[in-house]
Amino acid sequence: MKRSHFRLERVRGQPVTDAELIADLKRIAAQMGSGTVGQKEYRQLGKYDDSTASRRFGSWNKALVAAGLELSNPSRLTDEQLFENILALWLHYGRQPRRRELAVPPSGISQSPYLRRFGSWGAALESFVRYVDSDTPAAAHKEAGTGGAERRTPRDPDLRLRYKVLKRDRFTCQACGKSPATSADVELHVDHILPWSKGGETVIENLQTLCSRCNLGKGSMFDEAG
Repeated sequence: MKRSHFRLERVRGQPVTDAELIADLKRIAAQMGSGTVGQKEYRQLGKYDDSTASRRFGSWNKALVAAGLELSNPSRLTDEQLFENILALWLHYGRQPRRRELAVPPSGISQSPYLRRFGSWGAALESFVRYVDSDTPAAAHKEAGTGGAERRTPRDPDLRLRYKVLKRDRFTCQACGKSPATSADVELHVDHILPWSKGGETVIENLQTLCSRCNLGKGSMFDEAG
């Protein structure tokens, strides 16, 4: 008797999972023999709508990073996007990143855009340090804070300020002393000492480096105190 073969099909309207989106991006990259996938190529070859990945991960490039792929349109990357990737690696490793680490996650940019823009990886790092060490006054923020007063600073620290706080704190959690340089599972955050919601400003004196676990515990402590 001939054996029947059954194949499951997705029910129309059933939501796609993050894992399925990532697997499909990797499939197309492998099919194309490329380290990245553009939205135009995905529309032609993908199983799902490209806007689904953009919404799910926050942007198309963030979806590519989640899939371990390079960013699309690297020639259009701004200096700040290149520097953001350097800071992400510095945060991940708790030290100055090495050129070979551009080839693996969490890096979303390969070495090629850095070499084209700066000439070498060393020159890219020097440009990054000059950029983050430069003094640029923070723009005033119009959002009303505690008591209706205008806030002097935006809620989120920019790249320069994040790096300065991390460098001051030696890329180490100020509560438990852990660092990605010695513990691979440590994820560092730059956090307000006095919370923004309670009137704290985004200035270096009111910012500290915390690991994700200590930052979560601090949030719970303030919730109980409030």
